[in-house]
Amino acid sequence: MVNLDKKYMELALELAALGEGNVNPNPMVGAVVVKAGEIIGKGYHKKYGGPHAEVFALEDAGKGAEGATIYVTLEPCSHYGKTPPCAEKIIKMGIKRCVIATLDPNPLVAGKGVKLLKEAGIEVEIDVLKEKALKQNIVFFKYIEKKIPYLFLKCAITLDGKIATESGDSKWISNEIAREKVQKLRHKYMGIMIGINTLLGDNPRLNARIEGGNNPYRIVVDPNLKTPKDSNFIRNNSDNKSIIITSKDNIHSEKHLEFEKNYKVKFIFLDGNRFLMTDILKEIGKLGIDSILLEGGNSMISMAFKEMVLDGGEIFIAPKIAGDENAIPFISGFKIGTMKESIELKNVKFKVYGDNVAIEFSL
Repeated sequence: MVNLDKKYMELALELAALGEGNVNPNPMVGAVVVKAGEIIGKGYHKKYGGPHAEVFALEDAGKGAEGATIYVTLEPCSHYGKTPPCAEKIIKMGIKRCVIATLDPNPLVAGKGVKLLKEAGIEVEIDVLKEKALKQNIVFFKYIEKKIPYLFLKCAITLDGKIATESGDSKWISNEIAREKVQKLRHKYMGIMIGINTLLGDNPRLNARIEGGNNPYRIVVDPNLKTPKDSNFIRNNSDNKSIIITSKDNIHSEKHLEFEKNYKVKFIFLDGNRFLMTDILKEIGKLGIDSILLEGGNSMISMAFKEMVLDGGEIFIAPKIAGDENAIPFISGFKIGTMKESIELKNVKFKVYGDNVAIEFSL
C-alpha cells in the first residue's frame, strides 16, 4: 500500500505542477481518485479563484468516487473562500480514504480539513511524499507563514563577473536558450523587480514572452522618482501592474499624481532615499504579491546579498570576458579578510543552456 500511495501521489504532484504561475498566491495542488487499482479521476488547481484540484478530480470520477481513495498534495480546505470547502465535497461524494502529502499552514485550514474528514468516518493518511510537496509549494508556505514574498535572483554574468559594460550595455550576455528560461521564470513568479538604473539603461518591458504566460507585477525601486513617462514601464501598464517604490518625499509631487491618475501606476512610499530590502519586501507582501524575481542590477543584487534575504536564485554564466575593471560587476560593496567570511551558496545545482552554464542555489 505504501508504494502504491507514493505512486499515485507522484502523479498528483505532476498534475499540481501544471498550475505553476497561474494560481499565485494560492498553492499548486493536484488530486487523483483511485478505485480498485484504477485511476478514475484527475485534476489540478488551474487558476487563482477557480475550482480546486479535488473538485476537478471528483467531478472527473463522478459516481465512481463512492468508496474510492483520493490523493491530494495539500490538505483539503475546510472553509468558504472563493470556492466552497473541498473537504465537504470529498465527504459528499462518498470517498472512503484520503491520502494527503502535507497539511496546509493556512490558519483557516491547518488541520481542520483533516478533522472534518475523520469526523465523517473517512480514513486519512498524512505526510506521503511530504518533502516533495513542501518543495513544490515553497513560495506558498513562506508567504502564508510570514507574509513576505519569496525572493529569487536571476542574473547573467560574464566569466569575470560583469553584468554590463561601463556604459551600461548588457545585450546580450546570455544566449537565447538561457533567455527563454528567464521568460519562464517571469511567468512562474508573481512579481519582477529591478532598480532605477536598470530601468533607465535598458528600458525593459518586464513581461513574460511565452505562450500563455502571465505577466508579473513590474516593480522598480526608484527613490528619487526618475522613472521617465515614456518608458515601457509606464506606457505598457494596461494591466495596472506597474509599481514604483519611492521616497515619501515624492508624495503628491507632480510626477506621482500624474503617474497615479493618468497611468494607474501603484506606489509604495518609504522613509528617506536609501531603502532596506527587508522593508521593501514587507510592503510588497502587503499587496498580496507572494513571490518576486529579482533581475537587478548591481545595487539591488548587492543589497539582497548583504541583508541575506534571498531565498534562491539562478546565475547564468556566459563564455565571455569583459576584461574591463570599469565594467559593472553583478555584486559589490563587500569587504572580507578571509575566504571563510565569503557568502557560500547552498543546495547548488548546475544546469547547461547551450554554451551557458547556470548555478541554481539557495541561501
